[in-house]
Amino acid sequence: MDNFSNALSGQANEYDDLIGPCPSTDDELHAWVLEKLSIRVVRQPLIDGHSAPFEYLCHTFFEDRMPRDCLVWANRGGGKTFYAALATMLDLIFKPGIEIRILGGSLEQSKRMHAHLRDLFSIDGFDELIEGKITDRRIRLRNNSTVELLAQSQTSVRGTRVQKLRCDEVELFDREVWEAAQLVTREKRCDGAGNGVRVRGSIECLSTLHVPYGLMHDLIAQSIEDGGESRKVFRWGVVDVLDACEDDLHQCLTDDGPCPLAGECAGKVKGRDRQHEPPGHITIDDAIALKKRVGDETWKAEMLCLRPKRSDCVLPEFDPGIHVVDALPEGSARWDWIGGMDFGIRSPTVVLFACIGPDGCLWVGDEYLKVDTALDQHIKAIQSHQYGLKWVGVDPAGRQRGFQTGISDIQAMRKAGLTVHDRRLGLHEGLGLIRTRLKPASGSIRLYIHRSCKHLIESLEKYHYPADQPMCALPEKDGSDHCVDALRYMIQNLDKAYTVTCDSYIGDKQ
Repeated sequence: MDNFSNALSGQANEYDDLIGPCPSTDDELHAWVLEKLSIRVVRQPLIDGHSAPFEYLCHTFFEDRMPRDCLVWANRGGGKTFYAALATMLDLIFKPGIEIRILGGSLEQSKRMHAHLRDLFSIDGFDELIEGKITDRRIRLRNNSTVELLAQSQTSVRGTRVQKLRCDEVELFDREVWEAAQLVTREKRCDGAGNGVRVRGSIECLSTLHVPYGLMHDLIAQSIEDGGESRKVFRWGVVDVLDACEDDLHQCLTDDGPCPLAGECAGKVKGRDRQHEPPGHITIDDAIALKKRVGDETWKAEMLCLRPKRSDCVLPEFDPGIHVVDALPEGSARWDWIGGMDFGIRSPTVVLFACIGPDGCLWVGDEYLKVDTALDQHIKAIQSHQYGLKWVGVDPAGRQRGFQTGISDIQAMRKAGLTVHDRRLGLHEGLGLIRTRLKPASGSIRLYIHRSCKHLIESLEKYHYPADQPMCALPEKDGSDHCVDALRYMIQNLDKAYTVTCDSYIGDKQ
């Protein structure tokens, strides 16, 4: 018996006949939930690398499982809110005096979990555990355990000191509220009759992942980067929580032909024994209907829990699995190297370094980003690049003369000996040239990016149109545009003929 169960096993409880002894193992927990609540929890994932919902339930219930913070990345309708409510019920019953708060991406989302809690405590006998009445935002048990809903606000979060904070639909959180929430948990010894369990302060995040480089994406990336030391990640998709399939074991057919889920399921659901393996949250027919209603991108992101959907992205043609490489081609050091530059002062100045293969393919091999740095420092960085640049493509706005120097940034770069190309081209035409290299209508891909160019890779995925303005043709300028602009200036000067003309700027050429 583990330390957690030892601590609770001696607790006297006037409702022992109702709740029985505290589960001390995974099997006992599963049996308790089935016997007392008639809930059958999915124990086995069907997709390699995924988790079953029961794994999350065990992790959050047994206080000796580490790390205590965790992430649940699950599909729409995959039961994450319900399981979080079930985990809350178990905590309230078996950890006297525990304080839990539920913080949703919206108050409406928090109320969904609260509704599940109401239903759970309405099961015969369990309503006797409630002290007073369940309010719209609060449930308190006779053992002094409490759960309350929090509003998505700084004021609501900052006044909280609890053992567990369960955050539902983190993808919808305001980042400042999320940051404030990191300081609300406190450790507590939750005991009944003198014996207790140490409940460490923890934060649980539950969400779909459908925004490139959104909050949930960042949290998962951090957990992967630190090897799970900060947060344990649980992930399941629609296949993992599908109900048992009753079709013939050797066929994946419907009355209309092949089963629309055959590609995702690959017959795995047929092996689920309805008698011994609990059914999932979604029936086969419902899953098929859902798939028919949405596009492939939404299905993969919100139901299969693959990469985030990119319907608002400016460059959806970019695929890290295809365009990001671990090494440049052999001999690339001898190829022509060129640059692309986006000027910035308070915003970052970005310089990209790329080589051109014999077949015209462009390989971006290095990036440079600096904020609040003088132009002469950027020039030195370009000049000191190991391969040397044949030319640099820049923003034509760099032709404007400075009030103090009397010359433009482009003039200053040329005076320093750099060859600068500054072809004017419309935003959409320039983006079209990037798209053509990423995914040409015919022929092979003509743009690759080295994995070390992390800012460029992130920007290509994140660069998006305003989600709340579907008719807006201008991308959002939220910081992800700088690297993409540097790439655009490079490509529009490479793929469009460059001409030299006189213009109104003294000493400046195009």
